[in-house]
Amino acid sequence: MTEFDPATHRMVPEQRWFEDFVIGERFVLPGRTQTTAIFAAFQTASGDTHPIHYDVEYCRARGMPHLLAHGFQTLVHTAPGAGLFPYLTEESLVGFLEQSSKFLKPVYADDTIYPALEVIELTPGRSTGTVTLRSTVHNQRRELVLEGMQKFLIRKRPG
Repeated sequence: MTEFDPATHRMVPEQRWFEDFVIGERFVLPGRTQTTAIFAAFQTASGDTHPIHYDVEYCRARGMPHLLAHGFQTLVHTAPGAGLFPYLTEESLVGFLEQSSKFLKPVYADDTIYPALEVIELTPGRSTGTVTLRSTVHNQRRELVLEGMQKFLIRKRPG
């Protein structure tokens, strides 16, 4: 019987450092249908109680087919923790520095969204570097509904 080593119990086999990232590399995050349960969970977490996010008849009276997702409800699905990025950078991630986003099209209840992150810029420093990721969310109709940017400070490989 071999002895268990918690250090080898990892989601991904190898640690990544700043130097290991390349422009154009993509991190696909799980697609997710925006169920009414997700709407309710977001309403509870955010405290946003506007009827456009929970009253179907209110939405229909204003020409919308269903509940309208809050922009942050769509944005939250671009969290790198939903994919492999934080597992790749368990030892090298220093911090989340910056985020911006544009909400391009509405997301309604029952839409399925497909988030992804793509490395678009690598800015080296002395012992760390900044990895800039473009965040995108498409819907089931292949429409880009959100586009943004996230920056992370990542350590360089130890000398």
